Amino acid sequence: MIARTWIGVTPAERSEEYWQYLQRTGLADYRATPGFRWITVLRRVADGRAEFNLTTFWDSLDAIRAFAGEEVERARYYAEDEEFLLEMAPKVEHREVLAWPGGEGAGDPKP
Repeated sequence: MIARTWIGVTPAERSEEYWQYLQRTGLADYRATPGFRWITVLRRVADGRAEFNLTTFWDSLDAIRAFAGEEVERARYYAEDEEFLLEMAPKVEHREVLAWPGGEGAGDPKP
C-alpha cells in the first residue's frame, strides 16, 4: 500500500469554505478511483492560516496514476484551487505503508 501526502494552505477565514469545496472535488474524485483505500484530512488553523494535510492510501502506484496521471509526484489541482490556496506546491510525497490499524504489521496493542 502507498500513502500520498499533499499539503495546502488557505486564509483561516476561508477554511470552512475550502473544506466544503475539497469534499466536492478532490475527495469525491479519490473515492471514485479504483484502488483508493481511504483518506485522512488534518487541519491546523493558526496565525491567520489554515493548513490542510491530506494523506490518501492506495493499493499501488498504478492506482495513484489513475487519479493523478503519469507524473505521480506532481500535485493535482482543480480550477478553483487558485481562489483558495495561498501557494500551489508542485509536488506531493509518497511513502510505503508498513502498518495500519487492523492491517499487516499492525500487531496487537499492548494492554
